[in-house]
Amino acid sequence: MKQLLSDIWAYVLSHPRKIFLLALAGVLVLWVVFGNYGVVARFRMEAENRMLRELQEQEELRIIENTRKIHSADNPETIEKIAREKYNFSKDDETLFIIEDEKK
Repeated sequence: MKQLLSDIWAYVLSHPRKIFLLALAGVLVLWVVFGNYGVVARFRMEAENRMLRELQEQEELRIIENTRKIHSADNPETIEKIAREKYNFSKDDETLFIIEDEKK
């Protein structure tokens, strides 16, 4: 074991430029993979981008639905339907029965 370490040290001392370039290349590879703009950061940003695009699609669908509701609010029949369902309004000649579920 001691001989092996001695041989490695002798090689390092005899080829300093080669060892320096290998170390520099190793640092460069680590920087490319794990740096701020590296491969790992790129994958993380792409995953976040996919999630944000899905969220954007959901919000666009909500906007379309709300726009449809706003346009239908001009119709008197729609206003009457909402008043009956949401606020329990009734016509003068109607009797309204409200049945509530008991939740325990």
